[in-house]
Amino acid sequence: MNRRNLFVVLAVVLPVLVVSVVGVGGYLTFTKARIDPITKADAIIVLGGEHDGREAYGVSLAEQGVADTVVLSDPYGPSDPYMKKYCGVTTEKYSVLCEEPIPSTTRGEAIFTQRLAEERGWDHVIVVSWRYHLPRAKHIFGQCFDGDVTMQAVPRTYNFSLVYWEYTYLYQLAGFAKAVVQGDCQNLR
Repeated sequence: MNRRNLFVVLAVVLPVLVVSVVGVGGYLTFTKARIDPITKADAIIVLGGEHDGREAYGVSLAEQGVADTVVLSDPYGPSDPYMKKYCGVTTEKYSVLCEEPIPSTTRGEAIFTQRLAEERGWDHVIVVSWRYHLPRAKHIFGQCFDGDVTMQAVPRTYNFSLVYWEYTYLYQLAGFAKAVVQGDCQNLR
């Protein structure tokens, strides 16, 4: 096989191989991410993202008596009508706090969770996010939060194309790499 043919074969085979490895690995790691059993906790932390039912799911867990505090990550700003209906709500069973993450990332959310836990004496939180985000969020919370974390997925389905799934897996992998480089949050406390 001459160099030109070898180059053509590699130019076709390598991308297919990379896409296949990322696709299968991503599916097993992110799409099928482990969801922890729900147990009583001090607070429910709902990570920012789409208004895809996550806020309502976090509140429904509080209504079931899982925790008496729901913290909604609120990077959306004060004019977001969806957040206005939740922020500051207090009932006999629970209260809802809205926190702006700084930085506006999962790391920022883990940092405000640690701060609130120190102020309020929390030892255990439930973190709600997309299922495919749970492994990375668990890693980041492990770097920044001293307590126990239960990971819960927003109960929804994802009708993504194969290309969008591939992008999602690559994004999560890049986020993991960034979290590893950033290290723990000890220096931020």
